[in-house]
Amino acid sequence: MVRAARSSRGKPVVTYTLMALTIAVFLLQLIPGSGVTQALVYYPPLTAVEPWRMITSAFLHSTSGIFHIGFNMFTLFIFGRALEIPLGRARFIALYLISALGGSVAVLLIAPGSVVLGASGAIFGIVAAFFVIQRRMGVNNRVLLIVLVINLVAGFIPGLNISWEAHVGGLITGAVLALVFLRQRNKRSANSEIALVALVAAALIALTLVRIFVL
Repeated sequence: MVRAARSSRGKPVVTYTLMALTIAVFLLQLIPGSGVTQALVYYPPLTAVEPWRMITSAFLHSTSGIFHIGFNMFTLFIFGRALEIPLGRARFIALYLISALGGSVAVLLIAPGSVVLGASGAIFGIVAAFFVIQRRMGVNNRVLLIVLVINLVAGFIPGLNISWEAHVGGLITGAVLALVFLRQRNKRSANSEIALVALVAAALIALTLVRIFVL
């Protein structure tokens, strides 16, 4: 991938750390009576009193099998390594966590009675960012677009119990952040980029507050 912004050197430490943390939490979920899932899962009615669940739920996965966590971690492994080095570690962790938040905000706005867990919102944010950056760099990524569409459509299939709302929220958030990173890639000062990233996060928080206290 062509450099999209000032990059980090070395190994994709953040990607591996996120994977290790998610797998560790999954193993804790498997312990009977641990209460990890209940403590970290996102349930929109609890947003006002326990807002951290909007992020912590991204580190949980279904314990009914390994497909859920396996698919998400495989995708993170592929796209995380491709993005973290050219973007830089700080940008990558911001992309991951804010995309996770974006997925939860979409659930709050569209399906406020649902219970959701999983890294899908963050994962869709990463894949969307990868798509946008490649597109801006002139790379033909039609296959990736097809994969994205297929995964989005899968969320609407009855019986799969997939939160398409989180997918859409993460995808939009990741795409917006990618545009921010691209806009700032040739500028020396990072202040305006930090401000724009903070603005995206603030917009998500504002939507959350409006949904909780106004609507």
